[in-house]
Amino acid sequence: MNHLKNVVSVRQLAVLVTLLFSLLMGLVRLSAEEKLDSPPLDSSGKTELLKLFVKELVSITPGKGKFPQTFQMGSTTGEPSERPVHKVIMSDDFWMSRYEVPQNLYQAVMGNNPSRWGGPRNSAEMFDWQTANEFCRKLTSELKKAKLIAADEVIRLPSEAEWEYCCRAGTSTEYSFGDQPQKQGDEGKQARILDEYAWHTGNAAGNDPPVGALKPNPWGLYDMHGYLWEFVADPWHDSYQNAPGDGSVWGTVTIDKPVVVRGGAWTDPYNRLRSASRRQEAATTASPALGLRCVKAKVKKSEN
Repeated sequence: MNHLKNVVSVRQLAVLVTLLFSLLMGLVRLSAEEKLDSPPLDSSGKTELLKLFVKELVSITPGKGKFPQTFQMGSTTGEPSERPVHKVIMSDDFWMSRYEVPQNLYQAVMGNNPSRWGGPRNSAEMFDWQTANEFCRKLTSELKKAKLIAADEVIRLPSEAEWEYCCRAGTSTEYSFGDQPQKQGDEGKQARILDEYAWHTGNAAGNDPPVGALKPNPWGLYDMHGYLWEFVADPWHDSYQNAPGDGSVWGTVTIDKPVVVRGGAWTDPYNRLRSASRRQEAATTASPALGLRCVKAKVKKSEN
């Protein structure tokens, strides 16, 4: 009988400990959420963030100056989904965000900050593809109200072709800085050259740094390699067979089909950060290794 009482007591104690631990974890999560959701900005603070976003856009003008009219999209040495390599003719000018969307701008536009790794200029994360598009729509509206973009301009996700064109920045190498992530003699060590341009598993402990902390690519775009995977506008295709050659979005996303993400993240090894590297992700996925970068573009007549 005493043995039975002891067993019951141990079980009761285990249940109590489990309940206390669950309560503690709930309080920790609540505290973190409260810390991330800072008080709303006044109108002047939001306007300054909107102005900064516009100021940080990079003008991309295919066929003019340093911007080639065409590029070869994909890779012959990477994953099967990166083939066949195909010529893409870029005909329309657009503006690419210099940085991934930071948390202070996301908070100002959406009214909340779901990010797991807090920091006003850290990249925003923990939202799905539909929310990324909703952010773009709301940002468009805010910028038009503030008269910071024209009536015929829109903020949106880049097409996959636009994204790779900007990541390559006129190069045809594995990365925008060359073919090798390491310096000669560094084999087996950290990817020393890549460390100068990208956050990846070899040099990042999490999504801690602010955007733009490392070197940009040749067109002044930061974190195109690593930091966070970035949503693009395209649904996933297993290869580039029959892909459009004009830089446009290939197909329509539906909630039950995967979407394309590009660039690699702080959770990935160096080979996932190549310019051609691509991955499929469920449209409903929200991850601390997944964010977005915006494009400003003219609205085409067919989109009106």
